[in-house]
Amino acid sequence: MENNLVALVCDDSILIRKKFHTILTQCGCKTIFEAENGVQAVEQAIAQKPDVIFLDIVMPDKDGIEALKEIKVTLPEVKIIMASSAGTSNLLKEALKNGAYDFLQKPITLEKVVSLLEKILKEAK
Repeated sequence: MENNLVALVCDDSILIRKKFHTILTQCGCKTIFEAENGVQAVEQAIAQKPDVIFLDIVMPDKDGIEALKEIKVTLPEVKIIMASSAGTSNLLKEALKNGAYDFLQKPITLEKVVSLLEKILKEAK
């Protein structure tokens, strides 16, 4: 799936960031930025202006919900996909209420990411 989407992956786990990087590369994303906490996510989002952001909810320094709110103020058009482990459904509802595009339940898979990116690309046309 060729695409020109610029992606930002924010997760405090380097293993999860690597997994996202591999999957996004398989999906045809050429430009992928990374952040390891909400503070870096906001800085990277503003600096790089990605098309899509994969944002973990539970992180040190600034959680995904706070980062989501801040990013949406500056970049209202960006598609932010929240990533979370089981047991965070209240946080997911809050994220969607605050402008998240969608969410991914961990563990992430190629199929889930492909279907989300396809949806975003279809809407962009």
